[in-house]
Amino acid sequence: MDSVKVALRIRPFVSTEIDSGCRPCIERTPGENQIAVGKRRQFYTFNYVFDEFEGQELVYSTAVRNLLDNLFKGYNVTILAYGQTGSGKTYTMGTNYDGLGELGVIPRAIVDIFEIIKNSPDKEVKVSVSFLELYNESLYDLLTRKSREESIVDLRESQQGISIPGLTTAPVNSMQETLSYLKEGSSGRVTGATAMNATSSRSHAIFTINIRIINRDNPKDAVSSKFHLVDLAGSERSKKTGTTGDRFKEGVNINRGLLNLGNVISQLGEGCQYVNYRDSKLTRLLQDSLGGNSVTLMIACISPADYNQDETLSTLRYADRVKKIKNKPVVNQDPQIMEITRLKKEVMLLCLELFFNFSQP
Repeated sequence: MDSVKVALRIRPFVSTEIDSGCRPCIERTPGENQIAVGKRRQFYTFNYVFDEFEGQELVYSTAVRNLLDNLFKGYNVTILAYGQTGSGKTYTMGTNYDGLGELGVIPRAIVDIFEIIKNSPDKEVKVSVSFLELYNESLYDLLTRKSREESIVDLRESQQGISIPGLTTAPVNSMQETLSYLKEGSSGRVTGATAMNATSSRSHAIFTINIRIINRDNPKDAVSSKFHLVDLAGSERSKKTGTTGDRFKEGVNINRGLLNLGNVISQLGEGCQYVNYRDSKLTRLLQDSLGGNSVTLMIACISPADYNQDETLSTLRYADRVKKIKNKPVVNQDPQIMEITRLKKEVMLLCLELFFNFSQP
């Protein structure tokens, strides 16, 4: 069993908060991964705490880089960013990569993955990527060449787990090629202006890096892994965001999906025997990441301003429940090798059956 890790990131004050005379509502405990919130000083402790003075490199090197080794051992890894709209999730993840500014988690991880591959001459490593958007409860393939209407894909469930037939999975051979797919996919993601965020992400986005590793000295020793990088749309209150029309409908769907995710997190944290993953597509997509076969880190992003204290407390409670979740990561044997092994066993059994049939008088 492996507990889900939680990193808390406090963004700096933004100009609108400064102009409005907002005061800080977060106080970090010196030398501890702990904060106190508001006048009532409600304390929260997490695996990592990053304040407004700590940049992208420190967040990545402290909380993320050490997770990459798991991928090359055959374990799935998930990193998901959660928080209210405008709290810095997309910036932290680097989902909207454009080659400029400070790199977020995803582009930094891509650079490191290909560095690890370069330094592993004894292994043959194959990498592919996909990019999925969940918008208003519909799934969109962000890497397809089809029109927006034709890019809709759907979930399928089987004994092997969740699959998405028709989702583009693009083979990649370099850091540059992978970054170009990230940039291409992010340009198709739905954003919109709200009173809280001029470029608010109106959808959940999942960038997945698939890795297959074959030991050159022993090709039967092969494993595979999936690296899910999840940028959740921001939780929001329509009174604060000032949304109407399509933006309001988007907000309703975002909040509904996050509410269902919160229910699943509560059920997992309480050790419930039955967990209701089926209530939304978001929870079904994250089924392995929360309570399943994955090493998982949540990055909870919050505002330091007293104006956002209620939303900050909501995020902190959410994150506090997440750290109680126990995952069950296992090494993923390469599916091609597993299928070959299964077929060999089947052939052996048929041969034995034929032998016994012919040997009967």
